[in-house]
Amino acid sequence: MIPQPTAQQALPDQTFTLPPDATIGVDDPATRTIAEQFAARLRRSTGFALPVQDGAGTITLSTRGTQEGEAYELRADASGVTITAATAEGVFRGVTTLRQLLPAKAEASTQQDGPWEIAGTSISDAPRYGYRGVMLDVTRHFFTVDQVKHFIDLVALYKLNRLHLHLSDDQGWRIQVDSWPRLTEYGGSLQVGGGAGGYYTKAEYADLVQYAAEHYITVVPEIDTPGHTNAALASYAELNKGDQAPDLYTETEVGFSSFAIDKDATYEFLDDVFREVAEQTPGEFLHLGGDEAHSTPHSEYLTFVPKAAELVVKHGKRVMGWHEIADGPLPAGTVVQYWGTEDPKAQVLAQSAVAQGATLVLSPANRAYLDMKYHAETPLGLDWAGLVSVEQSYNWNPATLIPDVPASAIDGVEAPLWTETLDDLDKVEFMVFPRLPGIAELGWSAEDALDWTAYKSRLAEQGPRWEVLGVNFYRAPEIDWA
Repeated sequence: MIPQPTAQQALPDQTFTLPPDATIGVDDPATRTIAEQFAARLRRSTGFALPVQDGAGTITLSTRGTQEGEAYELRADASGVTITAATAEGVFRGVTTLRQLLPAKAEASTQQDGPWEIAGTSISDAPRYGYRGVMLDVTRHFFTVDQVKHFIDLVALYKLNRLHLHLSDDQGWRIQVDSWPRLTEYGGSLQVGGGAGGYYTKAEYADLVQYAAEHYITVVPEIDTPGHTNAALASYAELNKGDQAPDLYTETEVGFSSFAIDKDATYEFLDDVFREVAEQTPGEFLHLGGDEAHSTPHSEYLTFVPKAAELVVKHGKRVMGWHEIADGPLPAGTVVQYWGTEDPKAQVLAQSAVAQGATLVLSPANRAYLDMKYHAETPLGLDWAGLVSVEQSYNWNPATLIPDVPASAIDGVEAPLWTETLDDLDKVEFMVFPRLPGIAELGWSAEDALDWTAYKSRLAEQGPRWEVLGVNFYRAPEIDWA
């Protein structure tokens, strides 16, 4: 299984076999949707009716446990399967484990032959970190609601609980803002390469947020500032120095754009944008970007970030931003996302963030960026942070990545996927799998459970499951997929 559970014990001679008359029992209305989702999946592959009922069933989902948060216990033996947690979220995490315990063909969309067996096992499990995320860049290339939902389906299998959506950049603006309509009407019209772009209406974004929530994933929206802003600058001239709007941009260079830091219009704009995005987002974070603002004079950058952060807080959200924002004062509760490659300057900024009371989410580009090439001949992706093999993406310890940062200051990990070279889901899947499960394990499993040799054997077992799910994964040569 991936992630590796906290504790697992085999139960000899206790094989569970799913019978044709199996039922799924629930003791909490909050878990009925989880049960129905799971039953619907198994009905397709097994052909069984699998009714969901109150009380005990062949498979029982219970929230009468004493665990906290996402923790759960699972027992599979000859008499049935029981998943026990204190919360619906914990039950959901247990169901994702149960899916991996079943044969890979249980994921099929058409009826398969049984038997549907699970070797007897007892599992007690809880996450190492509370933040375990993946980022999808929908600006460089736009992805539809259905495509993002498919992405959510796949990443939820590995117990991730945050989906960071990169919603604005030089190449496009992807979320509706009623008070500034040209952001999407004009700024969202193109993407990298000049093709048609797109954006999410408020109804579509709400649909995505709800769908993620049904998979116990919280959406973290990012409005990148003060750089990576050409789509906004092209849409509204008053956001530019000199009131001259640039052309739309469809290339991939970075660092050339900047809001006019000294204009009231910039902060009126951000006030409106952050308000509308916050109103649409039930999660606690709003990500204000802050990276690669190369064309913003440093003194102006130091003026801008606190003012932008103040607006995020004004609208009831915690500030999240890339590690550059730690160069100045940060409001209480800030989470800084570290994307450095173990370079000293980035580490100093991370240390400064922690010294101010902020916490860190770790996304080292040479380990966790899913758009980096696997090797020099990889047909997709970039290599500015180096080549990132499956082993390199897994073989690091979040607790010791940055010197002089206590383990208590690490909220978790996130694997970003930038889409400069990725214009369809097949390409996304190729870069995400098989590396994302490793990042997910770093975020969930206990430190002493992390071992590359054991992990790569477990990773190989995911191959048949991905084949059944139709995932276009990269068959990394260091993994014995056979």
